Amino acid sequence: MGPLMTNYSELFDLAGRRVLVVGAGSGIGRESALALAAHGAKVVCADRDAASAAATADLIGAAGEPAVLDVLDPNAVQAAAEQYADCAALVFTAATNVRKRIADYTLEEFDRVMNLNLRASFSLLQAFAPRMAANGGGSIIGFSSIRASVVEPGQSVYAASKAGLVQLARTAAAEFGPAGVRVNVIAPGVVETPLTAQIKDNPDWYGAYAAKSALGRWSRPEELAGAVVYLASDASTFVTGSVLTVDGGWTAVDGRFDPPA
Repeated sequence: MGPLMTNYSELFDLAGRRVLVVGAGSGIGRESALALAAHGAKVVCADRDAASAAATADLIGAAGEPAVLDVLDPNAVQAAAEQYADCAALVFTAATNVRKRIADYTLEEFDRVMNLNLRASFSLLQAFAPRMAANGGGSIIGFSSIRASVVEPGQSVYAASKAGLVQLARTAAAEFGPAGVRVNVIAPGVVETPLTAQIKDNPDWYGAYAAKSALGRWSRPEELAGAVVYLASDASTFVTGSVLTVDGGWTAVDGRFDPPA
């Protein structure tokens, strides 16, 4: 008798699994929730805004469940982890940015960016990873950014928060890996979401970012959803502590000038 063959048709099958998406009310979070549901998952659509969470759950239908969650409240995060202790995967996309030069930043702005982008991520890991470990495993997926590795003026605190998230995820992967919990982050480039509306409103700025990617354009939120499904599914059972870059080649290409030869 030969070795057991893997049924590759089921690699991305999430049937029977519950996934919690934090930030599901809009943008990448909403598209991720829709994509996970399309592959069979029961999706808890969590967002600080109740109406947005409900709208995403309505788009999904019977497999969607809205939830109000303020990730800045550690008690609320712990309560969610208890309520959804059976989650097979956790996705969190919530983030904010204040674009200012270092000399112009206030400490209040520093705290606002760090609290949502890094402290809340820590709270989610601290609450959910031990429960997943007790259940025999799971997948945790955060959202970093190309700004974790390449920067520009005005991105200091945002970049620091996203770089911090990478190391936080790697450490969680080390600590919870023996219990079967995988922890990874996705690093998008520029995505057309409410967070980047300020740039889109400036044609020169928008065009410069489009030209920086190898594909010559911005990404759409739905183009991040495949990476989320991959990391939540059995297609990635040996992937942990990784940064999955989805940036259209931005960080690969030194593209400020196209030489003649």
